[in-house]
Amino acid sequence: MLKPAITQVPIDATIAARWSGRAYDAAKSVSQNQVIALLEAARWAPSCFGDQPWRFVVWDKNTDLTSWQQAIDCLVPGNQAWAKDAPVLLLVCADTLFSHNQQANRWAQYDTGAAAENLCLQASSMGLMAHQMGGFNADTARELFAVPAQYMPMAMISVGYPADIVTLEGEVLNRETAERKRHSLNTLFFANSWGKPVVS
Repeated sequence: MLKPAITQVPIDATIAARWSGRAYDAAKSVSQNQVIALLEAARWAPSCFGDQPWRFVVWDKNTDLTSWQQAIDCLVPGNQAWAKDAPVLLLVCADTLFSHNQQANRWAQYDTGAAAENLCLQASSMGLMAHQMGGFNADTARELFAVPAQYMPMAMISVGYPADIVTLEGEVLNRETAERKRHSLNTLFFANSWGKPVVS
């Protein structure tokens, strides 16, 4: 299912095509090389002081079903209902301290978000679908997968090949087929001073 972004002027096709779908093809695996490509894309994101505060835990259903199932169990039920068909899951964490001085890094979450978006765009460019999720139990994930206290679990991401939406039903199907919406440019972006429209 294609749901390209509707924009006022053309933008890069990979960005326009990226969207957070829920219909995954449970029969198609993601190769190790594909996973590495996703992680390389995340690795080369920009960060304050080049500190690279992101850390990702990766689970592949086809290589360690037990760990992957534990990761699925960390998701809220609504996300479990469709993410169970994604062969790859990732936990995205942010280092709260700078590595060079062990002082608080207030840019860590910002930088980690950039790495996660790089991964999602890379997935889209490869014909894969990535869906970032805030609906998960961070405390459970921390305990199950030995995440140190210094690192903050930020999100989980499902990755796999898209499937026909007939694999979905109910509210999940409604959300999948709903029109993509964004606030207007002038609601989000300002020219020279807060609240001044960027587009006249």
